[in-house]
Amino acid sequence: MKSKTLLTVCFLISALSFAQEKKAEKSKFNPELATSLGADKYGMKPYTIVMLTTGSVKIEDKAKIGELMKGHMANIGKLADEGKIVVAGPFLEKNKENYRGMFIFNTKSKEEAELWVKTDPAVQAGVFSYEIFPWYGSAALPLYLKHHDEISKENP
Repeated sequence: MKSKTLLTVCFLISALSFAQEKKAEKSKFNPELATSLGADKYGMKPYTIVMLTTGSVKIEDKAKIGELMKGHMANIGKLADEGKIVVAGPFLEKNKENYRGMFIFNTKSKEEAELWVKTDPAVQAGVFSYEIFPWYGSAALPLYLKHHDEISKENP
């Protein structure tokens, strides 16, 4: 019985030691990266979320809608290339708020985010409207964009 207890204690000590090593490995703070991303001490920063909603204008002409959506996608790409937008995408289901999609802008300024969302041709045409919210998230969020091209075969 003593050897079984000793074996269990040794196993637990080994497991705890391994867990502490893993935790120590995980904590590799990079101050240069944190500063370059504008991170606070928690690795977070303020952003602005824009929720796109169904606008007041209904366009029946499929060619016109296609042109507006092509411009919408091109504008998203332009804003992403400029570092202004870090997330963009449509919602996959209808919802009671009539949210169609969202942008996360790399700014804490609601006014600046509004200027940027107004560059969208579909917003300008009234196909989309929007709501703006301040948001607090990981400062590393913009880093995923550099890998997106590596995983997408086609662009919409």
